[in-house]
Amino acid sequence: MKEAINFNNVNFSFDSAAVLEDVSFVINRGDFISILGPNGGGKTTLAKLMLGIYTPNSGKVLIHDKSPQHTRDIIGYVPQYSLFDPNFPVSVMDVVLMGRINNFSIRYSKNDKEKAEKAMEDVGINDLRSKPYSDLSGGQRQRVLIARAIATDPQILLLDEPTANVDAAVEYKMSAMLGKLQKTMTILLITHDLGFVSELVNKVVCVNKKVHIHPTSGITEEHIRELYHDNMKIVRHDIKEGTI
Repeated sequence: MKEAINFNNVNFSFDSAAVLEDVSFVINRGDFISILGPNGGGKTTLAKLMLGIYTPNSGKVLIHDKSPQHTRDIIGYVPQYSLFDPNFPVSVMDVVLMGRINNFSIRYSKNDKEKAEKAMEDVGINDLRSKPYSDLSGGQRQRVLIARAIATDPQILLLDEPTANVDAAVEYKMSAMLGKLQKTMTILLITHDLGFVSELVNKVVCVNKKVHIHPTSGITEEHIRELYHDNMKIVRHDIKEGTI
Protein backbone atom coordinates (compact mmCIF):
# COMPACT_ATOMS: atom_id res chain seq x y z
CA MET A 1 0.00 0.00 0.00
CA LYS A 2 1.09 3.59 -0.58
CA GLU A 3 2.32 5.51 2.43
CA ALA A 4 0.37 8.49 3.76
CA ILE A 5 2.71 9.45 6.61
CA ASN A 6 6.30 8.42 7.34
CA PHE A 7 8.28 9.39 10.45
CA ASN A 8 11.92 8.33 10.23
CA ASN A 9 14.08 8.67 13.39
CA VAL A 10 12.39 11.94 14.37
CA ASN A 11 13.50 13.83 17.48
CA PHE A 12 11.89 17.02 18.73
CA SER A 13 12.45 19.16 21.80
CA PHE A 14 11.52 22.53 23.25
CA ASP A 15 14.78 24.14 24.33
CA SER A 16 16.51 21.26 26.12
CA ALA A 17 13.34 19.36 27.06
CA ALA A 18 12.80 16.31 24.85
CA VAL A 19 9.21 15.88 23.68
CA LEU A 20 9.61 13.09 21.12
CA GLU A 21 12.56 10.71 20.91
CA ASP A 22 13.64 8.53 17.97
CA VAL A 23 10.15 8.29 16.47
CA SER A 24 9.74 5.98 13.47
CA PHE A 25 6.46 4.68 12.06
CA VAL A 26 4.45 4.46 8.84
CA ILE A 27 0.74 5.08 8.26
CA ASN A 28 -0.72 3.84 4.99
CA ARG A 29 -3.29 5.61 2.86
CA GLY A 30 -6.81 4.65 3.89
CA ASP A 31 -5.83 3.76 7.47
CA PHE A 32 -7.99 4.83 10.40
CA ILE A 33 -5.56 5.62 13.20
CA SER A 34 -6.14 6.43 16.86
CA ILE A 35 -3.32 8.38 18.54
CA LEU A 36 -3.31 7.70 22.29
CA GLY A 37 -1.24 9.00 25.15
CA PRO A 38 -1.23 11.01 28.38
CA ASN A 39 -1.31 14.80 28.58
CA GLY A 40 2.13 16.15 27.74
CA GLY A 41 3.13 12.89 26.07
CA GLY A 42 3.62 14.47 22.64
CA LYS A 43 0.36 13.77 20.79
CA THR A 44 -0.29 17.35 19.67
CA THR A 45 3.41 17.83 18.88
CA LEU A 46 3.18 14.79 16.62
CA ALA A 47 0.22 16.42 14.83
CA LYS A 48 2.04 19.75 14.43
CA LEU A 49 5.01 17.96 12.88
CA MET A 50 2.62 16.39 10.36
CA LEU A 51 1.14 19.81 9.61
CA GLY A 52 4.56 21.40 9.13
CA ILE A 53 4.01 23.81 12.02
CA TYR A 54 7.02 22.29 13.80
CA THR A 55 10.24 21.05 12.19
CA PRO A 56 12.11 18.06 13.67
CA ASN A 57 15.43 18.67 15.40
CA SER A 58 16.60 15.59 13.53
CA GLY A 59 15.07 12.90 11.35
CA LYS A 60 12.51 13.28 8.59
CA VAL A 61 8.72 13.53 8.26
CA LEU A 62 7.11 12.80 4.89
CA ILE A 63 3.45 13.28 3.96
CA HIS A 64 2.59 11.54 0.69
CA ASP A 65 6.35 11.38 0.00
CA LYS A 66 6.79 15.15 0.39
CA SER A 67 7.77 17.47 3.23
CA PRO A 68 4.84 18.66 5.40
CA GLN A 69 5.43 22.26 4.30
CA HIS A 70 4.41 21.23 0.77
CA THR A 71 1.37 19.12 1.70
CA ARG A 72 -0.66 21.36 3.99
CA ASP A 73 -3.39 21.56 1.37
CA ILE A 74 -4.06 17.80 1.54
CA ILE A 75 -4.60 17.70 5.33
CA GLY A 76 -7.90 18.73 6.87
CA TYR A 77 -7.25 19.68 10.50
CA VAL A 78 -9.88 19.84 13.25
CA PRO A 79 -8.39 21.49 16.37
CA GLN A 80 -9.37 20.57 19.90
CA TYR A 81 -10.44 24.12 20.66
CA SER A 82 -11.69 26.83 18.35
CA LEU A 83 -11.55 30.32 19.83
CA PHE A 84 -14.14 32.75 18.53
CA ASP A 85 -15.98 35.88 19.55
CA PRO A 86 -19.57 34.81 20.39
CA ASN A 87 -20.77 38.27 19.40
CA PHE A 88 -19.32 38.00 15.90
CA PRO A 89 -22.22 37.40 13.46
CA VAL A 90 -20.96 34.35 11.61
CA SER A 91 -23.23 31.57 10.34
CA VAL A 92 -22.53 27.87 9.99
CA MET A 93 -22.15 28.32 6.23
CA ASP A 94 -19.65 31.13 6.82
CA VAL A 95 -17.51 28.92 9.07
CA VAL A 96 -17.54 25.99 6.62
CA LEU A 97 -16.62 28.29 3.72
CA MET A 98 -13.51 29.36 5.67
CA GLY A 99 -12.10 25.99 4.70
CA ARG A 100 -12.09 27.19 1.08
CA ILE A 101 -10.01 30.33 1.77
CA ASN A 102 -6.95 30.26 -0.46
CA ASN A 103 -4.04 32.73 -0.40
CA PHE A 104 -6.04 34.92 1.98
CA SER A 105 -8.75 35.54 -0.63
CA ILE A 106 -12.30 35.63 0.73
CA ARG A 107 -14.02 35.71 -2.63
CA TYR A 108 -15.84 32.42 -2.85
CA SER A 109 -16.56 30.84 -6.21
CA LYS A 110 -19.54 28.72 -7.15
CA ASN A 111 -17.30 25.67 -6.73
CA ASP A 112 -16.34 26.79 -3.21
CA LYS A 113 -19.99 27.04 -2.22
CA GLU A 114 -20.75 23.63 -3.74
CA LYS A 115 -17.86 22.08 -1.80
CA ALA A 116 -19.13 23.67 1.43
CA GLU A 117 -22.66 22.39 0.76
CA LYS A 118 -21.32 18.88 0.13
CA ALA A 119 -19.24 18.98 3.33
CA MET A 120 -22.26 20.01 5.41
CA GLU A 121 -24.30 17.25 3.82
CA ASP A 122 -21.56 14.69 4.59
CA VAL A 123 -21.58 15.53 8.30
CA GLY A 124 -25.35 16.00 8.55
CA ILE A 125 -25.63 19.71 9.30
CA ASN A 126 -27.31 21.05 6.15
CA ASP A 127 -30.31 22.11 8.22
CA LEU A 128 -28.05 24.33 10.34
CA ARG A 129 -26.45 26.22 7.43
CA SER A 130 -28.06 29.60 8.30
CA LYS A 131 -27.88 29.34 12.09
CA PRO A 132 -25.41 31.51 14.03
CA TYR A 133 -22.36 29.44 15.00
CA SER A 134 -22.57 30.82 18.56
CA ASP A 135 -26.05 29.28 19.00
CA LEU A 136 -24.88 25.71 18.43
CA SER A 137 -24.25 22.98 20.98
CA GLY A 138 -20.77 21.54 21.52
CA GLY A 139 -21.49 18.53 19.32
CA GLN A 140 -22.91 20.68 16.53
CA ARG A 141 -19.87 22.94 16.60
CA GLN A 142 -17.60 19.93 16.26
CA ARG A 143 -19.52 18.84 13.16
CA VAL A 144 -19.16 22.33 11.70
CA LEU A 145 -15.39 22.24 12.25
CA ILE A 146 -15.18 18.81 10.62
CA ALA A 147 -17.21 20.13 7.68
CA ARG A 148 -14.82 23.08 7.40
CA ALA A 149 -11.90 20.65 7.31
CA ILE A 150 -13.35 18.34 4.66
CA ALA A 151 -14.52 21.25 2.49
CA THR A 152 -10.85 21.45 1.45
CA ASP A 153 -11.08 17.99 -0.19
CA PRO A 154 -8.34 16.60 2.07
CA GLN A 155 -6.65 13.25 1.58
CA ILE A 156 -5.86 13.12 5.31
CA LEU A 157 -8.23 14.16 8.11
CA LEU A 158 -6.55 14.94 11.45
CA LEU A 159 -8.83 15.43 14.47
CA ASP A 160 -7.57 16.55 17.89
CA GLU A 161 -9.86 15.35 20.71
CA PRO A 162 -13.13 15.68 18.74
CA THR A 163 -15.21 14.20 21.58
CA ALA A 164 -13.74 16.24 24.44
CA ASN A 165 -16.97 18.13 25.22
CA VAL A 166 -19.74 15.94 23.82
CA ASP A 167 -21.98 13.27 25.30
CA ALA A 168 -22.23 9.57 24.42
CA ALA A 169 -25.07 10.08 21.91
CA VAL A 170 -23.01 12.63 19.96
CA GLU A 171 -19.99 10.30 20.09
CA TYR A 172 -22.09 7.57 18.47
CA LYS A 173 -23.21 9.85 15.64
CA MET A 174 -19.67 11.11 15.12
CA SER A 175 -18.39 7.54 14.95
CA ALA A 176 -20.87 6.69 12.20
CA MET A 177 -19.96 9.87 10.31
CA LEU A 178 -16.21 9.15 10.47
CA GLY A 179 -16.86 5.61 9.26
CA LYS A 180 -18.34 7.03 6.06
CA LEU A 181 -15.50 9.53 5.60
CA GLN A 182 -12.92 6.76 5.94
CA LYS A 183 -13.92 5.46 2.51
CA THR A 184 -12.32 8.49 0.86
CA MET A 185 -9.46 9.56 3.14
CA THR A 186 -6.91 8.60 5.78
CA ILE A 187 -8.15 9.50 9.27
CA LEU A 188 -6.05 10.22 12.36
CA LEU A 189 -7.87 10.72 15.64
CA ILE A 190 -6.06 12.11 18.69
CA THR A 191 -8.00 11.04 21.78
CA HIS A 192 -7.93 10.09 25.44
CA ASP A 193 -11.01 7.90 24.94
CA LEU A 194 -9.76 4.33 24.57
CA GLY A 195 -13.17 3.11 23.43
CA PHE A 196 -14.20 5.79 20.93
CA VAL A 197 -14.55 4.47 17.35
CA SER A 198 -12.68 1.34 18.43
CA GLU A 199 -14.50 -0.73 15.81
CA LEU A 200 -13.33 1.61 13.03
CA VAL A 201 -9.70 2.04 14.07
CA ASN A 202 -7.28 -0.44 12.49
CA LYS A 203 -4.07 0.81 14.15
CA VAL A 204 -3.20 2.59 17.38
CA VAL A 205 -0.24 4.96 17.74
CA CYS A 206 0.81 5.09 21.41
CA VAL A 207 2.68 8.31 22.26
CA ASN A 208 4.58 9.11 25.44
CA LYS A 209 7.86 10.67 24.28
CA LYS A 210 8.53 7.37 22.51
CA VAL A 211 6.07 6.14 19.88
CA HIS A 212 4.84 2.59 19.29
CA ILE A 213 2.29 1.53 16.68
CA HIS A 214 0.05 -1.53 17.08
CA PRO A 215 -2.87 -3.14 15.25
CA THR A 216 -6.04 -2.64 17.29
CA SER A 217 -6.18 -6.33 18.18
CA GLY A 218 -2.61 -6.15 19.49
CA ILE A 219 -3.28 -3.59 22.25
CA THR A 220 -3.02 -5.19 25.70
CA GLU A 221 -3.54 -3.98 29.25
CA GLU A 222 0.24 -4.02 29.63
CA HIS A 223 0.64 -1.59 26.69
CA ILE A 224 -1.89 0.79 28.22
CA ARG A 225 -0.28 0.51 31.67
CA GLU A 226 3.14 1.35 30.20
CA LEU A 227 1.67 4.26 28.23
CA TYR A 228 -0.22 5.90 31.11
CA HIS A 229 1.96 4.59 33.97
CA ASP A 230 -1.15 3.42 35.80
CA ASN A 231 -3.32 0.34 36.17
CA MET A 232 -6.02 0.57 33.51
CA LYS A 233 -8.27 -1.94 31.85
CA ILE A 234 -9.42 -2.14 28.23
CA VAL A 235 -13.12 -2.10 27.42
CA ARG A 236 -13.69 -4.66 24.66
CA HIS A 237 -16.27 -3.72 22.01
CA ASP A 238 -15.74 -6.78 19.82
CA ILE A 239 -17.31 -9.32 22.18
CA LYS A 240 -20.92 -10.15 21.35
CA GLU A 241 -23.65 -10.33 23.96
CA GLY A 242 -23.81 -13.72 25.62
CA THR A 243 -20.17 -14.64 24.96
CA ILE A 244 -18.69 -13.29 28.21
